[in-house]
Amino acid sequence: MATKPRLKQPGAPARPAPEALLKMYYFMVLNREFENTILRLYQQGKVVGGAYSGYGNEATAIGSAFALEPQDYLFPMHRDIGAHFVRGQSVRAMMMQHLGRAGNLTRGRDGTGHYADPNLRIYGNISHLGAMIPVACGAALAGTMRGENAVALTYIGDGGASIGEVHEGLMMASAMKLPLVLIIENNQFAYSTPLAKQTLVERLSDRAIGYGIPGITIDGTDVLEVHRVCRAACDRARSGSGPTIIESVTMRMSGHAAHDNAWYVPKALLDAGKKKDPIDRFERLLTGEGILTAAKKKAVLVEIETLLDTESAHALALPYPPGPEAAEGVYADA
Repeated sequence: MATKPRLKQPGAPARPAPEALLKMYYFMVLNREFENTILRLYQQGKVVGGAYSGYGNEATAIGSAFALEPQDYLFPMHRDIGAHFVRGQSVRAMMMQHLGRAGNLTRGRDGTGHYADPNLRIYGNISHLGAMIPVACGAALAGTMRGENAVALTYIGDGGASIGEVHEGLMMASAMKLPLVLIIENNQFAYSTPLAKQTLVERLSDRAIGYGIPGITIDGTDVLEVHRVCRAACDRARSGSGPTIIESVTMRMSGHAAHDNAWYVPKALLDAGKKKDPIDRFERLLTGEGILTAAKKKAVLVEIETLLDTESAHALALPYPPGPEAAEGVYADA
């Protein structure tokens, strides 16, 4: 019987310094509060399109993005807004994007779903989420051919992990030993379908054995565990050893989007998820170690609240793009 390759950690990645831990905390809080601001604007009718929440997923988004180097490629999903911020994206740009204003990342052609910034090596999600994995494979291959020593990190949900393109991408990445890291965000529901009705495997990471690559399941609410495992996977990919599948187990603490009240989610699951809130967990750890004081926590909250108030007001004051521009840039020039 075949055995699954393990994620070797000859020298486990060092724990981030206290300053970096505080930065992680800042981005986790910014992630949540940015989304809370967007949800409020959505309820006021000021957001065009859907509004999604990564509530409960902050540790996965932040911990994974912190494992990347500047030359790496990031392919985030709609619940990974914090990863954009870690990579250097500004709150102003993200607020303009979500409010559909002229001059935003998509020049007003899209809102809360699909946006990218090639200057930061961030490539936005595709609605058919499984299609992101082959594109990330292409970036990993291109980076290898150019000698960039770059890793492509991408994500997929527990439901999206069953899409055929995911399999195709993993077959290519494993056979060619591409520097790809795939995080399966197992938040228990594919829209309204619970995990038990999607698959019979005990762990989604066990699928890695079919590709001859390592697969590991982690607690996606523990930002330090996420960072440690993702860093090891990135180091492995960078060494030429190929891809890794990381299953990050979390809980989607709200509906699929703002229009969905998640009536189908058992209350017991949500109660269990609240007890493992990633921000609360990290706060307790940092406070216990004397890294986060009450004064520092208050300063972070005030800074983020002020920033979000300023940037939402700035975006709301901007115009929408002129209607005729909708047809520009749609087709390549002859």
